[in-house]
Formats: sequence, C-alpha cells, structure tokens
Amino acid sequence: MEIFGYVASIFIGISLGLIGGGGSILTVPVLVYLFGIDAFLATEYSLFIVGISSLVGSVSYFKKGLVDLKTAFIFGVPSIISIFLTRKYLLPLIPDDIFSLGNLIVTKNLFLLLVFPCLMIIASYKMIQKQVEITNETNHSENHKTLLAAGEGSIVGVFTGLVGAGGGFMIIPALVNLLKTPMKTAIGTSLVIISLNSLIGFFSSMNQVKIEWNLLATITAIAIVGIIIGSQLSKKIDGKKLKPVFGWFILVMGIYIIIKELFF
Repeated sequence: MEIFGYVASIFIGISLGLIGGGGSILTVPVLVYLFGIDAFLATEYSLFIVGISSLVGSVSYFKKGLVDLKTAFIFGVPSIISIFLTRKYLLPLIPDDIFSLGNLIVTKNLFLLLVFPCLMIIASYKMIQKQVEITNETNHSENHKTLLAAGEGSIVGVFTGLVGAGGGFMIIPALVNLLKTPMKTAIGTSLVIISLNSLIGFFSSMNQVKIEWNLLATITAIAIVGIIIGSQLSKKIDGKKLKPVFGWFILVMGIYIIIKELFF
C-alpha cells in the first residue's frame, strides 16, 4: 500500500502544478488509507506536504511574472488568521468522542474524515462545472469585491486549518471571478496563498503531534517532483480541460470515503 501511496504523492504534486489546486484534496486520503496514518495527524502532515510543494511550484510562476502579490495579500492574510485560530483553538476543543448515534460513535477522527469527503464533493462540483466567463458586469465596487475575496479567504482558512486542504478549488474561482485575475496568474497566486496558509498552519500546531520526519520528508520530496512535472506540463496542456476529469475522480473518492467510514 505504501508503494501506491508514493505513486499517489506524485499526482498530488502534478495536480497542484497543472491546475493550481486539487492536489491537497488527495493528500489526507492518501495518508490515511495508503500510509495508515491517523486522521488528525494526516491533516498536520498534509499542511506540510502541500505547503512545501506549493512553495516550490510557485517559484516558476513567480519567475514568469504570474503571481499577483497584492491579491495574495488580500486573500492570504484573512486565510492565515483563520488557519491559526482553527489549529490553535478550534481543533483542540473537539472531543475524542463527539456523539453517538445508535451503534455509530462519531469520534474526532471520524468527524474529520467525514468533513473531508464533503469538502471533496464541493471541490468536485467546482471542477466539473463549466468555466463560465463573466460577461455581465455587476455594480459591485472594487472595495466590495475585495471584501468578498477576503471573506472567502477566511472561509478557506477555516477549512485548511480543520482538514489540512489548501483550498485551491475555492481560491482560483474567487481570484478569477471576484478579482478578475487571469487564469494563469490565478494559478500562480493560488500556489503562493496555499503555501503560506499550509506552512503557517503546520508550524502553528506542530508541537501538538509527534512527527515522523523521514516519512514526511520522503512524501514531500516525491510531491515536489510531481509539482515540477505539473508545472512543465502546464506549458503544453490546458489545465482547464483536465479539471472536469479530475473533478469526477475527486467526486468518486469523496463518495467512497463516506460509504467506507459509515458502513464498513
């Protein structure tokens, strides 16, 4: 199973490099089901793997001038604050046994594993739906759009802190639709935001868990290889065309996790 896990780690990176998101949504299931890591610890590992991989992937976009630092600041700061508060205060408040429903005991691990596929299903919808270019200009002011983007950044931060997902599937539509960021720049900017969010989330709570650095470093290194491959492929392949295919895969994975955790 670990061999499959290492292979899957390559695809985590490829997805991040090619479409600017989606890879992080794979990381926790890979860690839990292929490496046998506890769900809570998997969210911590995911933050590091996704953070370092995205940071490496953002370098090539930055060199090409495809990173909007102002936008990264607008979206990133609220995200970082939300992540810090979620990892530091919200997660420790969740009890080991949350509630029971008949014979089903909803533990902290099960809760995280059920939140995650719900997030995956939302992500899959965002990826599968056709990318509609906005033709009707709204009357919203730039300040209003900025506030909406900051608000979405806060929401992304909560999810990132809770389940260790970078939230690229939410970041890119917000950058493109709200802030009118070109797609290629949105991908590069998304990688910067994801890297900042994930790494700050990881280092703010790393003292709460025991980390196997050798395993974490190996998976991260493989994911970095994947993101380099994905960045190169992005020059030849339109990531938008692959998004729906990846979206259907994420949808099936999400449904599988729900069925597995509740009925098996």
